[in-house]
Amino acid sequence: MKSYFEIPAGVELVTPPPPARFDPAVLDAGVLAAVGHTPLVPLRGGGRNGLKVYAKLEGLNPGGSAKDRPALGILRRGVETGAIRPGTVVVESSSGNMGIGLAQACRYLELRFVCVVDARTTTQHIRILRAYGAEVDVVRHPDPESGEFLPARLRRVRELLELHPHSFWPDQFANEGNPAAHRTGTMREIAAELDGEVDYVFCATSTCGTLRGCAELIREEGLSTRVVAVDALGSVIFGGPPAERIIPGFGSGLMPALLQPGLADRQVHVTNLDCVVGCRRLAHREALLVGGSSGGVYTAFERMRGELPEGSTCALVFCDRGERYLETIFSDEWVTERFGDVSHLWRANERNVSWS
Repeated sequence: MKSYFEIPAGVELVTPPPPARFDPAVLDAGVLAAVGHTPLVPLRGGGRNGLKVYAKLEGLNPGGSAKDRPALGILRRGVETGAIRPGTVVVESSSGNMGIGLAQACRYLELRFVCVVDARTTTQHIRILRAYGAEVDVVRHPDPESGEFLPARLRRVRELLELHPHSFWPDQFANEGNPAAHRTGTMREIAAELDGEVDYVFCATSTCGTLRGCAELIREEGLSTRVVAVDALGSVIFGGPPAERIIPGFGSGLMPALLQPGLADRQVHVTNLDCVVGCRRLAHREALLVGGSSGGVYTAFERMRGELPEGSTCALVFCDRGERYLETIFSDEWVTERFGDVSHLWRANERNVSWS
Protein backbone atom coordinates (compact mmCIF):
# COMPACT_ATOMS: atom_id res chain seq x y z
CA MET A 1 0.00 0.00 0.00
CA LYS A 2 1.28 3.41 -0.92
CA SER A 3 1.95 5.67 2.06
CA TYR A 4 0.19 9.00 2.08
CA PHE A 5 3.41 10.43 3.47
CA GLU A 6 5.63 9.23 0.63
CA ILE A 7 7.44 12.12 -1.05
CA PRO A 8 7.29 11.90 -4.85
CA ALA A 9 10.62 11.70 -6.64
CA GLY A 10 12.09 15.06 -7.53
CA VAL A 11 10.03 16.96 -4.95
CA GLU A 12 12.04 18.77 -2.28
CA LEU A 13 10.37 19.87 0.93
CA VAL A 14 11.29 23.40 1.91
CA THR A 15 10.51 24.77 5.37
CA PRO A 16 9.22 28.32 4.97
CA PRO A 17 11.24 30.96 6.85
CA PRO A 18 9.63 32.51 9.93
CA PRO A 19 7.80 35.78 9.30
CA ALA A 20 10.08 38.80 9.43
CA ARG A 21 7.48 40.78 11.36
CA PHE A 22 4.41 40.19 13.47
CA ASP A 23 0.99 40.90 12.07
CA PRO A 24 -0.07 43.88 14.27
CA ALA A 25 -3.58 42.40 14.43
CA VAL A 26 -2.30 39.79 16.89
CA LEU A 27 -2.04 42.53 19.53
CA ASP A 28 -5.82 42.97 19.44
CA ALA A 29 -6.61 39.26 19.64
CA GLY A 30 -7.25 36.77 22.40
CA VAL A 31 -6.55 37.82 25.97
CA LEU A 32 -4.80 41.00 24.80
CA ALA A 33 -8.13 42.31 23.52
CA ALA A 34 -9.36 42.35 27.13
CA VAL A 35 -6.81 44.93 28.32
CA GLY A 36 -8.47 48.20 29.36
CA HIS A 37 -12.08 49.32 29.83
CA THR A 38 -11.97 48.36 33.50
CA PRO A 39 -14.99 49.05 35.75
CA LEU A 40 -15.49 52.37 37.50
CA VAL A 41 -17.54 51.55 40.60
CA PRO A 42 -19.05 53.84 43.25
CA LEU A 43 -17.75 53.46 46.79
CA ARG A 44 -20.70 53.25 49.13
CA GLY A 45 -18.57 54.38 52.06
CA GLY A 46 -17.59 57.59 50.29
CA GLY A 47 -20.85 59.50 50.36
CA ARG A 48 -20.19 61.73 53.35
CA ASN A 49 -20.43 65.50 52.78
CA GLY A 50 -22.20 64.78 49.54
CA LEU A 51 -19.02 63.45 47.94
CA LYS A 52 -19.37 61.08 45.01
CA VAL A 53 -16.44 58.67 45.07
CA TYR A 54 -15.56 56.08 42.43
CA ALA A 55 -12.86 53.44 42.21
CA LYS A 56 -11.23 52.59 38.88
CA LEU A 57 -10.56 48.87 39.29
CA GLU A 58 -7.41 48.39 37.24
CA GLY A 59 -6.88 45.04 38.92
CA LEU A 60 -9.59 43.67 36.62
CA ASN A 61 -7.29 43.89 33.63
CA PRO A 62 -6.53 40.31 32.52
CA GLY A 63 -3.00 40.40 33.95
CA GLY A 64 -4.32 41.83 37.20
CA SER A 65 -3.06 45.42 37.21
CA ALA A 66 -2.89 48.82 35.53
CA LYS A 67 0.50 47.80 34.14
CA ASP A 68 -1.22 45.67 31.50
CA ARG A 69 -1.92 48.91 29.63
CA PRO A 70 1.65 50.21 29.19
CA ALA A 71 2.97 46.67 28.77
CA LEU A 72 0.73 46.12 25.75
CA GLY A 73 1.16 49.68 24.45
CA ILE A 74 4.96 49.54 24.52
CA LEU A 75 5.06 46.11 22.90
CA ARG A 76 2.61 47.31 20.25
CA ARG A 77 4.91 50.19 19.35
CA GLY A 78 7.86 47.81 19.22
CA VAL A 79 6.00 45.52 16.81
CA GLU A 80 4.90 48.44 14.63
CA THR A 81 8.45 49.82 14.32
CA GLY A 82 10.04 46.42 13.78
CA ALA A 83 12.02 46.62 17.03
CA ILE A 84 10.16 43.48 18.13
CA ARG A 85 10.11 40.54 15.73
CA PRO A 86 9.63 36.81 16.13
CA GLY A 87 12.62 35.61 18.15
CA THR A 88 13.18 38.89 20.02
CA VAL A 89 14.06 38.54 23.71
CA VAL A 90 12.21 41.05 25.91
CA VAL A 91 14.09 42.12 29.07
CA GLU A 92 12.64 44.39 31.75
CA SER A 93 13.11 45.41 35.38
CA SER A 94 9.97 45.16 37.48
CA SER A 95 8.84 44.90 41.09
CA GLY A 96 6.07 42.63 39.84
CA ASN A 97 3.08 44.06 38.01
CA MET A 98 4.75 45.42 34.86
CA GLY A 99 6.59 42.14 34.63
CA ILE A 100 3.33 40.21 34.80
CA GLY A 101 1.72 42.40 32.14
CA LEU A 102 4.71 41.82 29.87
CA ALA A 103 4.85 38.10 30.69
CA GLN A 104 1.22 37.66 29.69
CA ALA A 105 1.64 39.54 26.39
CA CYS A 106 4.96 37.82 25.58
CA ARG A 107 3.44 34.41 26.24
CA TYR A 108 0.63 35.20 23.80
CA LEU A 109 3.12 36.47 21.21
CA GLU A 110 5.41 33.47 21.87
CA LEU A 111 8.32 35.72 22.82
CA ARG A 112 10.99 34.92 25.39
CA PHE A 113 10.77 37.24 28.38
CA VAL A 114 13.34 37.79 31.13
CA CYS A 115 12.09 39.73 34.15
CA VAL A 116 14.62 41.25 36.56
CA VAL A 117 13.14 41.52 40.06
CA ASP A 118 14.67 42.00 43.50
CA ALA A 119 14.51 40.42 46.93
CA ARG A 120 11.45 42.50 47.92
CA THR A 121 9.25 41.12 45.15
CA THR A 122 6.47 38.99 46.64
CA THR A 123 6.47 35.23 46.23
CA GLN A 124 3.05 35.48 44.62
CA HIS A 125 4.30 37.88 41.92
CA ILE A 126 7.22 35.56 41.12
CA ARG A 127 4.93 32.53 40.91
CA ILE A 128 2.65 34.32 38.47
CA LEU A 129 5.62 35.40 36.32
CA ARG A 130 6.85 31.82 36.12
CA ALA A 131 3.36 30.51 35.43
CA TYR A 132 3.37 32.66 32.28
CA GLY A 133 6.72 31.16 31.30
CA ALA A 134 8.86 34.18 32.17
CA GLU A 135 12.47 33.71 33.22
CA VAL A 136 12.95 35.41 36.58
CA ASP A 137 16.35 36.95 37.38
CA VAL A 138 16.50 37.97 41.06
CA VAL A 139 18.83 40.77 42.20
CA ARG A 140 19.73 39.93 45.80
CA HIS A 141 21.63 43.03 46.87
CA PRO A 142 20.83 46.75 46.52
CA ASP A 143 23.07 49.26 44.80
CA PRO A 144 25.95 49.93 47.22
CA GLU A 145 25.97 53.69 46.60
CA SER A 146 22.26 54.50 46.91
CA GLY A 147 21.11 51.52 48.97
CA GLU A 148 18.24 51.10 46.47
CA PHE A 149 17.40 48.00 44.46
CA LEU A 150 16.25 49.83 41.33
CA PRO A 151 19.75 50.93 40.14
CA ALA A 152 20.99 47.37 40.71
CA ARG A 153 18.07 45.95 38.71
CA LEU A 154 18.67 48.36 35.83
CA ARG A 155 22.35 47.46 35.79
CA ARG A 156 21.40 43.80 35.49
CA VAL A 157 18.99 44.61 32.64
CA ARG A 158 21.82 46.25 30.69
CA GLU A 159 24.01 43.20 31.24
CA LEU A 160 21.29 40.91 29.88
CA LEU A 161 20.70 43.16 26.87
CA GLU A 162 24.37 42.80 25.96
CA LEU A 163 24.09 39.03 26.24
CA HIS A 164 21.14 38.90 23.83
CA PRO A 165 21.80 40.80 20.57
CA HIS A 166 18.17 40.49 19.42
CA SER A 167 16.62 41.97 22.54
CA PHE A 168 14.14 44.70 23.44
CA TRP A 169 13.97 46.79 26.61
CA PRO A 170 10.51 48.31 27.34
CA ASP A 171 12.18 50.70 29.85
CA GLN A 172 8.97 51.55 31.69
CA PHE A 173 10.59 54.40 33.65
CA ALA A 174 11.43 56.38 30.51
CA ASN A 175 9.27 55.05 27.66
CA GLU A 176 6.69 57.57 26.45
CA GLY A 177 4.37 54.66 25.74
CA ASN A 178 3.84 54.33 29.48
CA PRO A 179 1.94 57.61 30.07
CA ALA A 180 0.36 57.36 26.60
CA ALA A 181 -1.41 54.17 27.68
CA HIS A 182 -3.02 55.97 30.61
CA ARG A 183 -3.75 59.12 28.62
CA THR A 184 -5.64 57.26 25.91
CA GLY A 185 -6.95 54.60 28.27
CA THR A 186 -7.30 55.03 32.03
CA MET A 187 -8.12 58.74 32.27
CA ARG A 188 -10.10 58.89 29.04
CA GLU A 189 -12.30 56.06 30.30
CA ILE A 190 -12.85 57.80 33.66
CA ALA A 191 -13.74 61.10 31.98
CA ALA A 192 -16.07 59.43 29.49
CA GLU A 193 -17.97 57.46 32.14
CA LEU A 194 -18.44 60.54 34.33
CA ASP A 195 -19.23 62.85 31.38
CA GLY A 196 -16.12 64.90 32.12
CA GLU A 197 -17.44 65.85 35.57
CA VAL A 198 -14.42 64.74 37.59
CA ASP A 199 -13.26 67.14 40.29
CA TYR A 200 -10.38 65.06 41.68
CA VAL A 201 -8.42 62.05 40.52
CA PHE A 202 -6.15 60.25 42.99
CA CYS A 203 -3.35 58.02 41.65
CA ALA A 204 -0.27 56.35 43.10
CA THR A 205 3.23 57.11 41.84
CA SER A 206 6.14 54.94 40.81
CA THR A 207 7.20 55.35 37.19
CA CYS A 208 4.76 58.31 37.09
CA GLY A 209 3.15 56.86 33.95
CA THR A 210 -0.37 56.93 35.41
CA LEU A 211 0.14 60.38 36.93
CA ARG A 212 1.46 61.90 33.72
CA GLY A 213 -1.06 60.16 31.47
CA CYS A 214 -3.99 61.37 33.56
CA ALA A 215 -2.61 64.92 33.77
CA GLU A 216 -2.00 65.11 30.01
CA LEU A 217 -5.52 63.98 29.12
CA ILE A 218 -6.98 66.51 31.56
CA ARG A 219 -5.01 69.30 29.89
CA GLU A 220 -5.83 68.13 26.36
CA GLU A 221 -9.56 68.02 27.07
CA GLY A 222 -9.60 71.22 29.13
CA LEU A 223 -11.07 69.46 32.17
CA SER A 224 -11.15 71.17 35.55
CA THR A 225 -10.01 67.98 37.28
CA ARG A 226 -7.35 68.36 39.96
CA VAL A 227 -4.73 65.62 40.17
CA VAL A 228 -3.66 64.25 43.55
CA ALA A 229 -0.40 62.28 43.41
CA VAL A 230 -0.07 59.75 46.22
CA ASP A 231 3.53 58.85 46.98
CA ALA A 232 5.21 56.58 49.50
CA LEU A 233 6.98 58.17 52.44
CA GLY A 234 10.63 57.43 51.72
CA SER A 235 10.24 57.88 47.97
CA VAL A 236 12.37 60.58 46.33
CA ILE A 237 9.91 61.45 43.54
CA PHE A 238 8.83 64.74 45.09
CA GLY A 239 12.09 65.54 46.81
CA GLY A 240 11.71 63.81 50.15
CA PRO A 241 14.58 61.97 51.86
CA PRO A 242 14.91 58.26 51.04
CA ALA A 243 13.67 55.78 53.63
CA GLU A 244 12.61 52.16 53.81
CA ARG A 245 9.60 51.27 51.65
CA ILE A 246 8.11 47.79 51.85
CA ILE A 247 5.15 48.10 49.45
CA PRO A 248 6.29 46.75 46.04
CA GLY A 249 5.86 49.07 43.06
CA PHE A 250 4.99 52.14 45.12
CA GLY A 251 7.24 55.19 45.13
CA SER A 252 10.75 55.22 43.73
CA GLY A 253 14.34 55.45 44.89
CA LEU A 254 15.27 57.25 41.66
CA MET A 255 13.72 60.28 39.98
CA PRO A 256 11.58 58.88 37.13
CA ALA A 257 12.46 60.24 33.69
CA LEU A 258 8.73 60.51 32.93
CA LEU A 259 8.11 62.98 35.74
CA GLN A 260 7.51 66.58 34.65
CA PRO A 261 6.96 69.70 36.76
CA GLY A 262 3.37 70.60 37.53
CA LEU A 263 1.75 67.25 36.78
CA ALA A 264 0.13 67.07 40.21
CA ASP A 265 -1.95 69.76 41.88
CA ARG A 266 -1.33 68.12 45.24
CA GLN A 267 1.07 65.52 46.62
CA VAL A 268 0.20 63.33 49.59
CA HIS A 269 2.74 61.06 51.25
CA VAL A 270 1.57 57.91 53.02
CA THR A 271 3.43 55.42 55.20
CA ASN A 272 3.76 51.66 54.88
CA LEU A 273 1.18 51.29 57.65
CA ASP A 274 -1.18 53.71 55.89
CA CYS A 275 -1.17 51.38 52.88
CA VAL A 276 -1.93 48.34 55.00
CA VAL A 277 -4.75 50.07 56.85
CA GLY A 278 -6.23 51.42 53.62
CA CYS A 279 -6.26 47.95 52.09
CA ARG A 280 -7.86 46.36 55.13
CA ARG A 281 -10.48 49.11 55.40
CA LEU A 282 -11.45 48.65 51.76
CA ALA A 283 -11.83 44.91 52.33
CA HIS A 284 -14.03 45.49 55.39
CA ARG A 285 -16.05 48.44 54.12
CA GLU A 286 -16.32 47.89 50.38
CA ALA A 287 -15.54 44.16 49.91
CA LEU A 288 -12.65 45.23 47.67
CA LEU A 289 -9.40 43.28 47.84
CA VAL A 290 -6.75 45.59 46.42
CA GLY A 291 -2.97 45.93 46.47
CA GLY A 292 -0.74 48.08 48.65
CA SER A 293 -0.54 51.24 46.57
CA SER A 294 -4.35 51.27 46.30
CA GLY A 295 -4.55 51.21 50.08
CA GLY A 296 -2.29 54.25 50.07
CA VAL A 297 -4.55 56.01 47.56
CA TYR A 298 -7.60 55.31 49.72
CA THR A 299 -5.84 56.58 52.85
CA ALA A 300 -4.83 59.77 51.01
CA PHE A 301 -8.45 60.32 49.99
CA GLU A 302 -9.65 59.78 53.57
CA ARG A 303 -7.07 62.27 54.80
CA MET A 304 -8.27 64.91 52.33
CA ARG A 305 -11.98 64.13 52.62
CA GLY A 306 -12.73 66.90 55.10
CA GLU A 307 -11.23 69.63 52.91
CA LEU A 308 -12.88 68.65 49.63
CA PRO A 309 -15.75 70.89 48.52
CA GLU A 310 -19.20 69.46 49.19
CA GLY A 311 -20.57 67.47 46.28
CA SER A 312 -17.17 66.85 44.67
CA THR A 313 -16.76 63.89 42.35
CA CYS A 314 -13.58 61.91 43.02
CA ALA A 315 -12.01 59.04 41.08
CA LEU A 316 -9.49 56.79 42.83
CA VAL A 317 -7.26 54.66 40.61
CA PHE A 318 -6.71 51.28 42.26
CA CYS A 319 -3.73 49.72 40.50
CA ASP A 320 -3.95 46.02 41.28
CA ARG A 321 -5.68 43.19 43.10
CA GLY A 322 -5.05 42.07 46.65
CA GLU A 323 -4.55 38.35 46.04
CA ARG A 324 -0.88 39.09 45.40
CA TYR A 325 -0.55 40.36 48.96
CA LEU A 326 -2.26 37.56 50.91
CA GLU A 327 1.06 36.62 52.53
CA THR A 328 1.87 40.22 53.47
CA ILE A 329 -0.74 42.98 53.72
CA PHE A 330 -3.64 40.57 54.31
CA SER A 331 -1.70 38.32 56.66
CA ASP A 332 -2.42 39.14 60.33
CA GLU A 333 0.88 37.53 61.34
CA TRP A 334 2.90 39.60 58.85
CA VAL A 335 1.19 42.83 59.89
CA THR A 336 1.61 42.17 63.61
CA GLU A 337 5.27 41.30 63.18
CA ARG A 338 5.97 44.68 61.53
CA PHE A 339 3.48 47.06 63.12
CA GLY A 340 2.14 45.37 66.26
CA ASP A 341 -1.56 44.84 66.90
CA VAL A 342 -3.14 47.51 64.71
CA SER A 343 -6.36 45.75 63.71
CA HIS A 344 -8.41 48.38 65.53
CA LEU A 345 -7.40 50.85 62.82
CA TRP A 346 -9.61 49.12 60.25
CA ARG A 347 -12.19 47.44 62.46
CA ALA A 348 -13.18 50.60 64.35
CA ASN A 349 -16.46 52.28 63.35
CA GLU A 350 -17.27 49.67 60.71
CA ARG A 351 -20.96 50.04 61.50
CA ASN A 352 -20.85 53.80 61.02
CA VAL A 353 -20.02 53.70 57.32
CA SER A 354 -22.42 55.77 55.20
CA TRP A 355 -24.04 53.70 52.45
CA SER A 356 -25.37 56.66 50.50
